[in-house]
Amino acid sequence: MRMPAIFLGHGSPMNAIEANEFSPVWRNLGESLPPPKAILCISAHWYTRGSGVTAMTKPRTIHDFGGFPQELYEVQYPALGDLDLAKRTRHLLASKAEIALDQSWGLDHGTWSLLVHLFPNADIPVVQLSIDATLDHKDHLELGKMITDLREEGYLVLGSGNVVHNLRASFASQDATDGFDWAKRFDLEVKKRIENRDFSNLADYDQIGDEAKLAVPTPEHYLPLLYVLGTAGPEEELSYVVEGYQWGGISMLGVQVG
Repeated sequence: MRMPAIFLGHGSPMNAIEANEFSPVWRNLGESLPPPKAILCISAHWYTRGSGVTAMTKPRTIHDFGGFPQELYEVQYPALGDLDLAKRTRHLLASKAEIALDQSWGLDHGTWSLLVHLFPNADIPVVQLSIDATLDHKDHLELGKMITDLREEGYLVLGSGNVVHNLRASFASQDATDGFDWAKRFDLEVKKRIENRDFSNLADYDQIGDEAKLAVPTPEHYLPLLYVLGTAGPEEELSYVVEGYQWGGISMLGVQVG
């Protein structure tokens, strides 16, 4: 069975433990999916120089944030790793990137804050692939194309980031219940390109509009979208599984391929 590939906006780490408009959508999404053999996650929060894939039996739960309630630091997501998936990913990407089998990272909150809702029993193995900051943005789209076979093999490809992610603007308006106008305009332009399957121009996100500098001040939250879209077949359905905003400047847009 060909598994879908999914990009989700993870937003605030508090989404892991707070009941809000997004948590039931994520839970329903997880329940709707056929059980994957394992999950390969590309998280905004493992942004590296050079590429790595987690290759440990029991990846640790990383609390890579500060200033949040103690309850959040007590969350554990005890999913197993999958060495076969790690090696398979490295093999598929070998012609484009040298992928290290990493023994030190684990599951950061970009991964587990979503998985606690999608697969709350933590009974599906999880591997993370890092985002290499030294690559051209179009290279990330190409890497997505190169891991398409994983979907045919029963693996779920999950990208975790945010199409719009401006913390400075968001922290100034934490009571905002809707997106800023510039965030909405950027989201709309991204959606137009998705619907037109104009993925190459999505990689050149800084050319999407005047809002780009506000919407994507740094690339790491945006790039996981390119991996997911890179796996799309020419006739595959593309759908929006989540929409909305947090704090005005964080888009929670979710995109499913297949």
